[in-house]
Amino acid sequence: MEYITVRECAKKWNISERLVQKYCAQGRINGARKFGVSWEVPADAIKPEDPRKTKGKSEPLCRNRRLDFCPGLMPLMNTAFEPGQCIEYIVAMPDGPQKKIAFAEYYYFSGRPEEAVQEAELFLTSSDTSLRLSACLIYAYANLSIGQIHRARYALSEVKNTLASDSADTPPPLKAAKAFFASAAAVLLHLPLPEGLPTAQEFLPLLPPGLRAFALYVQAHYTYLQEEYEKSLGIVEATLAMQPEVYPIPAIYLHLVAVMDCMSLRQPEMAEAHLLTAWKLAQPDDLIEGFGEHHGLLGGMLEAVIKKDWPEDFKRIIAITYRFSAGWRKIHNPDTGHDVADNLTTTEFAAAMLAARGWTNQEIGEHMNISPNTVKRYISQVLQKLNINHRQDLKKYMLQ
Repeated sequence: MEYITVRECAKKWNISERLVQKYCAQGRINGARKFGVSWEVPADAIKPEDPRKTKGKSEPLCRNRRLDFCPGLMPLMNTAFEPGQCIEYIVAMPDGPQKKIAFAEYYYFSGRPEEAVQEAELFLTSSDTSLRLSACLIYAYANLSIGQIHRARYALSEVKNTLASDSADTPPPLKAAKAFFASAAAVLLHLPLPEGLPTAQEFLPLLPPGLRAFALYVQAHYTYLQEEYEKSLGIVEATLAMQPEVYPIPAIYLHLVAVMDCMSLRQPEMAEAHLLTAWKLAQPDDLIEGFGEHHGLLGGMLEAVIKKDWPEDFKRIIAITYRFSAGWRKIHNPDTGHDVADNLTTTEFAAAMLAARGWTNQEIGEHMNISPNTVKRYISQVLQKLNINHRQDLKKYMLQ
């Protein structure tokens, strides 16, 4: 992709350099990237509309535009920052609500839920729909990790209610934003999709690149839950291949669902490659939350790869797993009627997941770097804890 300087862009659009910098910092120019203390802008970028010129018109939002006009929509998720420069990017943002939401995102994705809750709580009743939806999603999932289930349920219901408030006059881009948040809130808890949700084909094209990538992760995750592993993996690979830039947060989650798919397809080498790619993106900025969230679905891959080479990081990930999964089950189990096991250690859960998928003790041991006898002991402990007698009954208690 060809880039031009801020000065060249300002001259091309006949606006000030300061305004170009502002548009870049607000995420209103697709593909803009930080370069030192300034920015580079794609040569074919479209000039954002001045909101002052559209205020008061009968149709305030163009039906063919993406959500570039809503910088409050998960701004960090929608940023192609260089790994290792996440904090620097946020600090450089202009002071205001968007910066606070970006910090809330960072706190959440780096496994600091208490701080994420404090930042997100400020915008739960914001009149700006993009800020309110972002705050609700962050607030809901952060509260799962600190055991405040009633607060998490409140935020999730607010997301659902926002989708239900759509009318014939709601602009399609805003409907797309609501659909994105509603689907993310449901799928990541393995809950049924809410009624009235637009199809992916309707809302995906209206999302900006970073959010679109994360929405496709949600789609891939949903497809995985339908046990269509090859199709899910295809969604991941196509999304990653078509991204003009790397958006670290969506990319981490996309690679993690690819690990899930590959392990379900018995392709551990490919799973390891995806895990290491996700880790390479996450480690420089400590964006480890997703690894803890997905632990139970990764088929022992964290034990096989991260534990041996990054033991201290592994301990922190496991701590995230215990906190998040406890809250996750308190919503998932009663809402779905499923009985996902809640009294297993993470190692027992990982071994049981592989056993439920048909792996032998020998295969599990080789994968997790433990002996077959140790695997046998783990599985026996799992059967005893779950009060079942047969290995084939494990699947009922495991994550799908």
